[in-house]
Amino acid sequence: MGLIVLRTAVIFVALLAVMRLMGKRQIGEMQPFELVITLLIAELACIPMADTSIPLLYGLISMLTIFLLHQVMLLIDLKWKPFKTIVGGKPSVVINKNGVDISQLKKNHLDLSDLIESMRTAGYFSLDEVAYALYEANGQFTAMPREDAPKENKVSLPVLIIDDGKYCERNLMLTGTTRKFFDDILYEQKVKTVRHVYVLTLDGTGKIYMQCKGEKFRTFRIKLPEGSAW
Repeated sequence: MGLIVLRTAVIFVALLAVMRLMGKRQIGEMQPFELVITLLIAELACIPMADTSIPLLYGLISMLTIFLLHQVMLLIDLKWKPFKTIVGGKPSVVINKNGVDISQLKKNHLDLSDLIESMRTAGYFSLDEVAYALYEANGQFTAMPREDAPKENKVSLPVLIIDDGKYCERNLMLTGTTRKFFDDILYEQKVKTVRHVYVLTLDGTGKIYMQCKGEKFRTFRIKLPEGSAW
């Protein structure tokens, strides 16, 4: 038992030292290759702690090797800029002046729910509040607000009604509306079918944000049905 405690203490100190030497970015916002390195180091540290038949030196040497590889990759990153894009990827602009970039969302295996959740985390509750939004290479979400964003009072949160050509039945019930209600709105907006709509949201003031596939977004207001409130 005492041997295991001693081995664990040695590995802990060595692991702490290696993580500190890797710098603050390794602890905070990591690139994909840094996340892989961190996971490898954690796994290598566990093996000699749990199995006393493995020499402690093996674990320390493995951790040191990973650390040296990390330093080599950082040097290459500093000297050759394309290396960062190849290994870590590049930012993806998911909202631009035309609205949501569908291709960029799909490229990053994201959907509208993921985007809306990220926007709420960043303090934006409506898709037309931002001029540009992107996911950094490390996955962090960043948004730039529109200068002409509406300054209206928020009566309620915008609700996703149409998601990639399909009605969200739960949100129809929440808002007290029906498919027929929105089918009529689409007809007035000269949209042939709901399948052509990528995103449509509705807030408590009757403001609709709608973007059809391959088109620029549009916003307009409607009269909410009697008793519709959330």
